[in-house]
Amino acid sequence: MRNKVVFVCSYTDNSQFVYDEMMYRKIKTDVVFLCRGKATLAHFTKTGELVIPFETTNVLLMIRSAYHLATAKLVIVDNYYGFLSVSTFKKKVTCIQLWHACGAFKTFGLKDRSVALRSARAQVRFTAVYRHFDKIVVGSDAMEKIFMRSFGLDETHFVHLGVPRTDLFFDLTKKEQMIKSLQPLRREKKIILYAPTFRDHPMEEDNFGLDLKIMEKELSNEYVLLLRLHPAERGKLDFSGLNPKFVIDGSEWDSVNELLLGADLLVTDYSSIPFEYALLKRPMIFFPYDLSAYERSRGLWGDYIKAVPGPIAHSTQEVVQIIKRNVFDLNQIAAFSEKWNRYSTGQSSSQVVDYLTCCLNK
Repeated sequence: MRNKVVFVCSYTDNSQFVYDEMMYRKIKTDVVFLCRGKATLAHFTKTGELVIPFETTNVLLMIRSAYHLATAKLVIVDNYYGFLSVSTFKKKVTCIQLWHACGAFKTFGLKDRSVALRSARAQVRFTAVYRHFDKIVVGSDAMEKIFMRSFGLDETHFVHLGVPRTDLFFDLTKKEQMIKSLQPLRREKKIILYAPTFRDHPMEEDNFGLDLKIMEKELSNEYVLLLRLHPAERGKLDFSGLNPKFVIDGSEWDSVNELLLGADLLVTDYSSIPFEYALLKRPMIFFPYDLSAYERSRGLWGDYIKAVPGPIAHSTQEVVQIIKRNVFDLNQIAAFSEKWNRYSTGQSSSQVVDYLTCCLNK
């Protein structure tokens, strides 16, 4: 075992915020990034640390990854990783789950409805993965309860440190920079950010939820529409036939949170993005155009209609009318944020690194 921290990453924001805080404090430890996906690999390569592609068929890379996992004192993961089901860490190793979302509308883990359709062997594997999470960082008691049910773990596995990526929403300088960087896109208009979640069936231009031509006809005088597709959908849709002055594809933008800082209004469905956007106390519209089908196939926590902090639309015309009326209950959004971001108060990266330092010094 060495004085080493290994980040296993599918996403970038949380790990980047923690890493930046570690570098700011000049913590003396080796750092290795094991990255799933080309975008994550490219992102962390810029740090100058050792970065290795993860979950690959390249045997040499698999061996290198296994070596660093076997010799690290801290392993930080941000998603479900199957390798944990067949891993045995040394007793002094701490595996920390730094989950990629602040809250959840849709079920996951053991409560995902597809789990019941999987083999008994697969279900055993899921449980084995979750039992490796020594500690899970949470931003709220509400999310802790969801994790307990999703991972089958008790309250001793949770630390109330807040979600590191949310520190961005408390950074006034960064807010101003982001608003300025989007000025060329907004052209003195307001920005609507449309961020639909991933669906099991790929989206197509004619099955995209919003009718973008109707949106342009009704709203282009005052708004531009910024699209943020789920990573699994990026590059699969062709928007070249649409007005580029109204419809802007922001799916390749490095950080969705930076886009949230610059957006005046969010339109989404079952995504976890509203939990962070609520910190800005800006308007949100919920567009669950396939609510019944989605709930049957994926499952949702509780009553979705009662859970969301904003008006609900089931058609593009309803979305347009809500935007034109411009009547939103910001107090409802503030209460939603208080529930889901209780421990995310702008110091989460610092608090997480405090905890990591204690783990390294054991």
